[in-house]
Amino acid sequence: MENALSSPLQMSAAPVRHARRSKRNRSVIPGFGLTMGLTLAWLSLIVLIPLSTVFIRSAGMGWADFLAAGFSPRAVAAYTVSFGTAFAAALVNAVFGLLTAWVIVRYDFPGKRVVNALIDLPFALPTAVAGIALTAIYAGNGWVGQFFEPLGIQLAYTPVGITLALIFIGLPFIVRSVEPVLEDMSAEVEEAALSLGANPWQIFSRVILPAILPSLLTGFALAFARGVGEYGSVIFIAGNMPFKSEIAPLLIITQLEQYDYAGATAIATVMLVASFAVLLLINLIQAWSRRRMNG
Repeated sequence: MENALSSPLQMSAAPVRHARRSKRNRSVIPGFGLTMGLTLAWLSLIVLIPLSTVFIRSAGMGWADFLAAGFSPRAVAAYTVSFGTAFAAALVNAVFGLLTAWVIVRYDFPGKRVVNALIDLPFALPTAVAGIALTAIYAGNGWVGQFFEPLGIQLAYTPVGITLALIFIGLPFIVRSVEPVLEDMSAEVEEAALSLGANPWQIFSRVILPAILPSLLTGFALAFARGVGEYGSVIFIAGNMPFKSEIAPLLIITQLEQYDYAGATAIATVMLVASFAVLLLINLIQAWSRRRMNG
């Protein structure tokens, strides 16, 4: 009788013990409270506190002074150049970066390791070296620019040259974001779609693109963010002409050299808010695409 009563009790207590054990074993790395606290403290020291000083300095200017400095005609022209060229470069890299990742993952060819290493070269190359090299190539007397100069097309010292420099430094972000997803995708999925009568465009748009879209958007966001704040590789090829090829980071440096700290802070605040808003929008689109793909 006693065993008969204890048996149901033990059976009912078993799921409770199992739930407690699974709750305790949910975290592989122990010490969540400690690691979370260290993470928040480190992010605060490295990211939040430095960025908060920009807002605090801008708040002390007054709204009228902030608008006058942050949205002057010269500042608006610099924003247009920085965000416009960064967006254009990220779009170009989204197409050709995806193509490059596809070739590296799907095909074997001589010199594949060399090509794979060249993709990461913008990460290791000093930005000033990249800027000087790109200027020498795309200037009017450069290897590439000399063929466009007689046609009336000026590559260097224009927004076109800035876009070319941002394409150079942004390509690895797209390739390295898409490459792992393509490696996880089996070619058998594409072959199955082909056997069912799908044409190459349908295979790409309905099978491949939905799977790689979140990672492609991630690479796009990283390339765009890097392009907006890029200075070293752009400063030589930009020409730095106000209202034409002056980028916002250079305008901040110019304001600091003139001891206009309030103006530099206002421009930095506008860039920070705009960059955060664009990245937030891209992340929302990325989350939506993941939910749609999983749903």
